Amino acid sequence: MRTLRVLAVFGALALVLSGCIDEEEGVPIFVAQTLSDQRADGDIGFFPEPPPSGTYTISQADATGNVLFGVDVDGTEFRAFLDFPLDGSNGGDVLPLDAVILFADVEVFVNDVDLASTVPTLVDLVPFPITGLTGTDFDSLPIATRAPFDFLRSDIGYSVRIDVTPLMAEAQRRGLADLQLRFLLDFVPGVLGLIEIDDDLDLRAPLLTVEFR
Repeated sequence: MRTLRVLAVFGALALVLSGCIDEEEGVPIFVAQTLSDQRADGDIGFFPEPPPSGTYTISQADATGNVLFGVDVDGTEFRAFLDFPLDGSNGGDVLPLDAVILFADVEVFVNDVDLASTVPTLVDLVPFPITGLTGTDFDSLPIATRAPFDFLRSDIGYSVRIDVTPLMAEAQRRGLADLQLRFLLDFVPGVLGLIEIDDDLDLRAPLLTVEFR
């Protein structure tokens, strides 16, 4: 199972890579890894009824085993939320508060890409409650946003690694205990698209990897 395999190599990776020396700085480079917290992960669907209100549908990943984002054929927009603890509270590595972030990526397994062959995507750094998503989290103001990128239909059945270095660096600068990310469609007129990301702890949970010194 991927969870056990990943957790088993956490310590080995840290020990091996702690011996790597940054030639420019002359200091060791370390690696921390942590799986997302399935109990906090989830998605929110919003169906735009006539103003002034709409309907929010909240699904937590520990019940569904996946998260969705994008826009469905009926106009419902989904936004996905992933929570990566940085303090070791979910059994992953601890990221020191004084760590200097060199690189960070999130690896997700793509179950499905529907309605479009290319889905333009944004990833926000956002705070949301680990005790359960609420409707206000759907459109909350982001702390920072990653440059747009695409998910492709050819990604189905594969893991995709997403560079989140600027978001991780900002979370570290603010001393956040979790890296909390929101995935959403980068709207292009006439483009739909719905992405399903695997979030099953026994199979292919999202994985954060951080290189730091």
